[in-house]
Amino acid sequence: MENLKQIINRTLPVTVIVISMMGLSGCASMKDRIDNIGQTPALTEIQNPVEKAGYRPVSLPMPAVELEVKQANSLWKSGRQTFFKDQRAQKIGDILTVMIEIKDDAEIDNATTRTRSNQENAALPNLLGVESQLTKVLPEALSLGSLVDMDSSTSNSGTGTIEREEEINLKLAAMISEILPNGNLVIHGRQEVRVNYEVRELQLVGVIRPEDIASTNTISYDKIAEARISYGGRGHITDVQQPRYGQQFFDVVFPF
Repeated sequence: MENLKQIINRTLPVTVIVISMMGLSGCASMKDRIDNIGQTPALTEIQNPVEKAGYRPVSLPMPAVELEVKQANSLWKSGRQTFFKDQRAQKIGDILTVMIEIKDDAEIDNATTRTRSNQENAALPNLLGVESQLTKVLPEALSLGSLVDMDSSTSNSGTGTIEREEEINLKLAAMISEILPNGNLVIHGRQEVRVNYEVRELQLVGVIRPEDIASTNTISYDKIAEARISYGGRGHITDVQQPRYGQQFFDVVFPF
């Protein structure tokens, strides 16, 4: 009981501080939500992703840069993908369309069974004549022929099943923000759609190869390296679907 009181005394100040900080942040967030009652969610301003706070240039292992080989008396240049002007995105600021067609199915079924049985017997019929004195110390029902008899058994059985199915079909226009030393392109895309009081957001960032861009200036999502695709929203419906701050805090700190 004394240890419990000491634990409570040590953790109570920290808990009070955390709750107070949450209350302050919650008040600020609540004030913003109160101010926006009856207003549609604001859309994010268009910004240069390179100039956004926290932006970091992509740094990945690069192969040696190959010099362009020029041939005399030839209209063809190495690195060209077509004889005429290439209409596909290739410079910083160019736009291409990303085709996102995700259909994932995963099913995992595991079963584990374990059984274990132990039995131990020990007897002490003779021990330098001392065995005759054991009855004076131990109960009279003592039998030296079966001094220790232990029996134990364990049985465990576990079953786990995971079944997941996801399907997303989207199109997103992305912009080239960087050209890496090996010629690969870094793309960023963001789309916001507001319907009544709900904003749907689609964000994408990744690295692509110029040769993977189709002649229609489109690229499939599965050809994007280091792809980060986010599809979500904000607004009244999203607020209703999320637990309250107090419930989230309770779920984190409650140990049972």
